[in-house]
Amino acid sequence: MINFEIIVVLVVLVFLIISLYTELFKPITAFFVAIVVLSVTQILTPQDILQGFANEQIAVIILLLVIGGVIQKTSIIDTAFAKMFENAKTQKGFLWRMHFYIAISSTVFNNTPLVAMMMPYLDSWSKRNKVAPSKLLIPLSYAAIIGGTATLIGTSTNLIINGMTISSGEAPLNILDFAWVGVPMILISFVYIYFFSDKLLPDRRNIASSITSESQREFLVEAIIKKNSNLCGKTIMEARLRNIKGLFLVEIIRNEVSLTAVSPTEEIKANDKLIFAGETSYIIDLLKNNSEIVIPQADNIILKNRTELVEVIVSKNSSLINKKIRKGNFRSRFDAVIVAAHRKGERLTGRIGDIELRAGDILLLLTGKTFDFSNIDGNDFYLISNIDAIHKIERSKRLILTLGLILTLVFSVFKIVTLFKSLIVLLAVIMLFNIASSDEIRKSINLKIIAIDGMALGLGLAMINSGTAALLSDLLLNVFAPLGVVGLLSGVFIITNVLASFMTNVAAISIIFPISLESARQLLATGQINSIVPFILIVAYAAAANFVTPIGYQTNLMVYGAGGYNFRDFFKIGLPLSIIFGIVAVVMLSFVYGLF
Repeated sequence: MINFEIIVVLVVLVFLIISLYTELFKPITAFFVAIVVLSVTQILTPQDILQGFANEQIAVIILLLVIGGVIQKTSIIDTAFAKMFENAKTQKGFLWRMHFYIAISSTVFNNTPLVAMMMPYLDSWSKRNKVAPSKLLIPLSYAAIIGGTATLIGTSTNLIINGMTISSGEAPLNILDFAWVGVPMILISFVYIYFFSDKLLPDRRNIASSITSESQREFLVEAIIKKNSNLCGKTIMEARLRNIKGLFLVEIIRNEVSLTAVSPTEEIKANDKLIFAGETSYIIDLLKNNSEIVIPQADNIILKNRTELVEVIVSKNSSLINKKIRKGNFRSRFDAVIVAAHRKGERLTGRIGDIELRAGDILLLLTGKTFDFSNIDGNDFYLISNIDAIHKIERSKRLILTLGLILTLVFSVFKIVTLFKSLIVLLAVIMLFNIASSDEIRKSINLKIIAIDGMALGLGLAMINSGTAALLSDLLLNVFAPLGVVGLLSGVFIITNVLASFMTNVAAISIIFPISLESARQLLATGQINSIVPFILIVAYAAAANFVTPIGYQTNLMVYGAGGYNFRDFFKIGLPLSIIFGIVAVVMLSFVYGLF
């Protein structure tokens, strides 16, 4: 029977759906208003509201994002990408590598940071190989989403579902419960994307420059071969330095003698100074990932500090004009070193230190911790952009971080220690060994995610406590009951997927999960099913399998503008994939849990 509390909850649900779909309010505002109304009408007590924020799964999400951010700053992932795609020369070759590498990585890493890290690399690869980024960006997002559905920790959606499951008094899900559908979908989606994405996705080559904020200026950068480098004695061709990751070898300076038009058979010697020309992204790669060669002065500043790579332009009144770079005392004056230089309309040559600066020259500075961003503009140069952060740590610390992450996952999979406890210990190790500072960890915490997820859990509890979930589940049963248990499971997927496509997956989960759970409990009580787990998992799959619109999932939004896409592009390639995912999910869950 419909009572006052059910009416209030239904009104709140309608308000949420309209607000999120029309973007009348920001998600955090809409959820906050909803929780306030439920609190004022006493449907939710203060304890109920706080229970959502105290949920262990919310803490797991926060810890995963923080640790993922630490891993990103150590360049472990960047180095891996460079190795993974080293031999990718064609669009298809890059596509299949990207799909499997990203999908598999997303099973253990949060998919949003993975997409964020992959986008600049995809951009630079597209430019080098003359491929439209619009052919690859949506497949990147989809691979990350699908990979995330294969494990409990692959996406925050699964963690939230697990949190709601525990809050409802049910047993927690296992980290590999999601693999029955997720793993087959990694393979099936690859076949679909590999053969149909090129036909269904637009070719918008003019968008390439908009993916990252980096300009396409060609800088001159100087590097030195270390005395103990493994490259010593090898030829330029054997060392793969002729065209190292987009940096063209202009000349070699050996014992103050310049060797131009460098032959591929030229033998490398210790202390050789290599002069490269290339774009910003490749210089960043050189700074982060190459252990055999160093940039003069830069190596010391990287090892001592967490540094920033910034782009500046020499002002017309600069005291540096007509001075050679090596005489500018950059290290002592600014706590920064010049790692590369660009001059419009002129190709620079020779050693970086011998370049005489002019007004308008653009410099890449590697800055130390005392570099003053606020006081540089208008004096010697103007700040153009803050390009990247470099947090170089010792090999021993990288090893500790890698082993710690592996042990965390192993302990969680085999239920030796809970995921929350494992992550807490790993975070303590990160701080104890100074792999990341407390300030960096604090900046990695996303308060919006915490607020929205916590309030979504509170909304789900309100639906259960008020009887709204039971009422809606009865309606769902009446509509899909004639189609049997499998038909009901299909109905839950369709409704959840449609809602998630037009608002957010968190919002869709908070609305549908209580309904699906109550429906499963009724079926279990009547002996029609043996487990409620498939009705929990189907909500997670449907909410995460968000391919039809760019607004339902964060990774879709990330590639939406970068690829110059419109809603129709997502609908054209995403609708068939959503249907395929739904069929696979229903069939596999029905088979595994005996619903046929």
